[in-house]
Amino acid sequence: MGIAVLTMGNRPREVAALLESVAKQDVAPARIVVVGNGSPLPEFPAEVTAVELAENLGVSGGRNVAWRRLRDFGDVDVVIDLDDDGLLVDADVFRRVRDLYAEDPRLGIVSFRIADETGETQRRHVPRLRASDPMRGGEVTTFLGGGHALSVAMLEQIGGWPDAFFFTHEETDLAWRALDARWKVRYAPELLLQHPKTSPARHAVYHRMTARNRVWLARRHLPLPLIPLYLGTWTLLTLARTRSLTGLRAWAGGFLEGLRTSCGRRRPMRWRTVWRMTKLGRPPVI
Repeated sequence: MGIAVLTMGNRPREVAALLESVAKQDVAPARIVVVGNGSPLPEFPAEVTAVELAENLGVSGGRNVAWRRLRDFGDVDVVIDLDDDGLLVDADVFRRVRDLYAEDPRLGIVSFRIADETGETQRRHVPRLRASDPMRGGEVTTFLGGGHALSVAMLEQIGGWPDAFFFTHEETDLAWRALDARWKVRYAPELLLQHPKTSPARHAVYHRMTARNRVWLARRHLPLPLIPLYLGTWTLLTLARTRSLTGLRAWAGGFLEGLRTSCGRRRPMRWRTVWRMTKLGRPPVI
């Protein structure tokens, strides 16, 4: 088991606190890697491997560097990604992760529960459509970027994170490929990552990137009849939810960018994967 933390160097105190919570786990990880995404890193304890990247590769690119560095050590079979401003409250998280993977050889992804300091889990942090009960676990069709575990065997098979996405929807891209390769995605709410309450729209390019990447998702992975259904559904939801005219303009620009630019290799999921996702409660049209 290896731990990967991606940081832009602007949260040194939070990273230090996170690493302290990692050190308090009752099962120690084999390796810990911290990636400075286009930024220098401070001095870390001897057990931490620091990797400084010359440029910001985004969430996808940075996490690809992290998991491949962990893989190259040769003794890591599960990668746990943790946000640099997250905190492990309980001391048994890694042990629970280890046990989940030991019980199921087809388990590819385990999604943690994310809650703020008051214990509240935002609706967007529950990886299913019916999000009223954040404590209901089970198989799902996507996962949370802030805290999760990934099988290295799965990553080797499906190819890791989509570099070009930079950030937003990279988890869905990875999850869809995992499901199509017959791996399982599990939401395990007993695995808690404490995380400050935030909005994804705090990033200036959020609206453009979320639109572009959603179009790329559809073009890369959906059977042709589902592409207009998926994009039409999300267009209507965006129009209903977005109150900012500036945000809508950025979203429209990103949508056009997604149509006009290369989405990478197209490999539509099998219809049996569509049916499997439908049975799990989230067909790939929403």
